[in-house]
Amino acid sequence: MTSSTTLSASGETRTTGVLRPLLGLLLVLFVAMLSSTVVSTALPRIIGSLNGSQTQYTWVVTATLLAATASTPVWGKLADLYSKKALVQVAIGIFLAGSLLSGISQGADQLIAARAFQGLGVGGLQALVQTIIAAMIPPKERGRYNGLLGGVMALATVSGPLLGGIITETPWLGWRWCFFVGVPFAAVALLVLQRSLHLPAVRERGSVRVDYVGAALIAAGVSLLLIWISFVDGSFAWVSWQTAAMVGPALAILVFAVWWESRVPEPVLPLSVIRQPGPALAILASLAVGMAMFGGAVFLGQYFQVSRGYDPTEAGLLMIPMMLGVLVSSTVSGQLVSRSGKLKAHIVTGTVVLVAGFAVLSTLDHETSLAVVFTGLAFVGIGVGMSMQNLVLAVQNTVALRDVGAASASITFFRSLGGTIGISVLGAVLANRVSDSVTAGLREAGVPASAAGGASNLNLAALPEPVRDIVRAAYGDATGHIFLISTAIAVVGVVAALLLKPAPLRTSLDLDEPKAS
Repeated sequence: MTSSTTLSASGETRTTGVLRPLLGLLLVLFVAMLSSTVVSTALPRIIGSLNGSQTQYTWVVTATLLAATASTPVWGKLADLYSKKALVQVAIGIFLAGSLLSGISQGADQLIAARAFQGLGVGGLQALVQTIIAAMIPPKERGRYNGLLGGVMALATVSGPLLGGIITETPWLGWRWCFFVGVPFAAVALLVLQRSLHLPAVRERGSVRVDYVGAALIAAGVSLLLIWISFVDGSFAWVSWQTAAMVGPALAILVFAVWWESRVPEPVLPLSVIRQPGPALAILASLAVGMAMFGGAVFLGQYFQVSRGYDPTEAGLLMIPMMLGVLVSSTVSGQLVSRSGKLKAHIVTGTVVLVAGFAVLSTLDHETSLAVVFTGLAFVGIGVGMSMQNLVLAVQNTVALRDVGAASASITFFRSLGGTIGISVLGAVLANRVSDSVTAGLREAGVPASAAGGASNLNLAALPEPVRDIVRAAYGDATGHIFLISTAIAVVGVVAALLLKPAPLRTSLDLDEPKAS
């Protein structure tokens, strides 16, 4: 009786010891996700009020993702070397400073710069939340907690657009409060983590150094490619001296970065992990999922408002089918993974459903039935919920606890990289198609191009009625085209998922030590 009571008490204490800091980590994740989703429906209004362009619209999102992508591997490596608790608190501080700077921006360029700084904090939160959870919970039990993570992501994504719409349309608040709204959540998260997060002290691995050179090389190469993608076929031709001046050095930098990472003792991206078939395929699938999901979904708020004429609040409500899909599928999938200890079936199913969702959305134009739109959104949400967190778990299951920070950061890095590339590529395609369609539409209607009066296409209220109708149709028809591209990209994720070898999830925090012969 005494033994049973003691065991029960021990289990209760262990559960409590996990749940309390988990609450703080979930709040941190909520804050990071909210920073992107709360502005999704407000961006057309924000860029319109700042008289920004479609390229600047894209870069408000891309800047955050790019900074997060570049900094994620550094945060992950730091987590393997130093206090994870201190690092997550620093990341929250950077995120808050970036949020305040974004809220007081007076122009589109200032907003892009502030969002880039905010992205440094987002990169830390993305890497550290996954790493800290991996340091507390064995992989086989982690599935149900990943379901909670998926639920929080869904809650932030559901509430964010709706909250952003309400804030934007409230006269005594305005769109600037979309950037301030995360402050109280971050403050609560800091307090909870300070009081409840207690991890074993990190043992230094000799005179190790963080690979800042590798991180800088990767960031420089990727940034140069993304800048080229944003302006090619608009400001200059595909075959031009500008293309050669950007693409050539970018590729050279990235090749040198790979060489550098293979030589340094503590690479920011551990090639020993990335070269393994299992993690490599999971990373490839995550890259495709991130490219398709972020690249496509970020323009949905714009589609609902600019093309269909809904206000920001209504646009947020119209996103609910996708978010419910994420919430339900991630929660159910997480529970099933924990019970069975198997991942592959869930990942394959998720990627297939994601492709189906994008295929439905590829039929969009400015008159598509909302029933069709909702069907596509629900499929995309279900696919993301079943695949995204399980791909992280697939990589974490293959590495030792001492390397889980770098491994978690690696897959997060490539997923964010995919999202960044997806937004840049699809944003550039959208901008060019809209520009061509508006020009053709004005010419057919006999309306001079000067009729817009220099106003941004996203500032619909400042456009005369004939021009406004042409712009709405152009955005609606172009959106279906970028989802067709997303469908093709997502197919790569299906192929990578099918090639994954089934591997049972281990029940221990660390890899089993080899037995002495």
